[in-house]
Amino acid sequence: MQPLRGIGFKIASVLIFICMQSLIKSTSDHVPPGEAVFFRSFFAIPVIVVWLYLRRELHEGVGTANPMGHLWRAFVGTLAMGLGFASLGFLPLPEVTALGYAAPLLVVIFAAMFLGEKVGAWRLGAVGLGLVGVLIVLSPRLSIGAGASHAQALGATLALGGAVFTALAQILIRKLVQTERTATIVFWFSFNAAALSLVTLPFGWVVPTLAEAALLICAGILGGVAQIFLTSSYRHADASVVAPFEYASMLFALGIGYMVFDEIPTLTMLAGAGLVVVAGILIIWRERKLGLERAQPRKAMTPNG
Repeated sequence: MQPLRGIGFKIASVLIFICMQSLIKSTSDHVPPGEAVFFRSFFAIPVIVVWLYLRRELHEGVGTANPMGHLWRAFVGTLAMGLGFASLGFLPLPEVTALGYAAPLLVVIFAAMFLGEKVGAWRLGAVGLGLVGVLIVLSPRLSIGAGASHAQALGATLALGGAVFTALAQILIRKLVQTERTATIVFWFSFNAAALSLVTLPFGWVVPTLAEAALLICAGILGGVAQIFLTSSYRHADASVVAPFEYASMLFALGIGYMVFDEIPTLTMLAGAGLVVVAGILIIWRERKLGLERAQPRKAMTPNG
């Protein structure tokens, strides 16, 4: 395990994913989410193939001993993408980002449930605090008749559903990296997601304008790069370690939302997101403390210790 490298990959993937979401949001008034998922997945494939070729791993990268594992990961990940892209058409980018913060919190819980990772009272308490923050962000959008519209409530529900499936997808990635190459996971996700997105073809795909097509193709390219970094992050560190760094996305979302979409965040959203960030900091602090405690016995056993 190399936690610092894993964290670096995670932060890079977060920045690129926010840029990708911004491109998708720019087309959301006309292009349905299933079609956006296709563009994001299909045009990520050339990026991955070039990456494999440069690493001289093209032949090995497409080979897999666990095709069903990749299919399940793609199914869950495609649902997460579709729900997240759909929510961008109803809510501001920073708010979708804030609601997406439920995903890294859920990863901590799911990692304990499905991967057997140890999660103590400190991290559980931090997760609880973070979920309170998510509920604060969520609550105004579900108050129909008190300022919230049905469209906003739908957007909030879609964003939260996307967060659940995102967390499950990250857990499946964590299991896949035990036997599969990073390149293999990334390639088969994009390939399977592009194929699965075609199921939505009868539900209203449109012919995008040239500008929309360009934005969607760029989103696919960025998605391929970000997916490589994200998958690599879980190879180098525990899911519960890298998950809190998802919160760096708020800074990027606030900046892009304001400059590109003229979106001004509400105090409620900022307060809820702030609680989630605090929860992430607590988790990071606890992980660092545990790492130092584990390192002390090893240092004492060295000849020069």
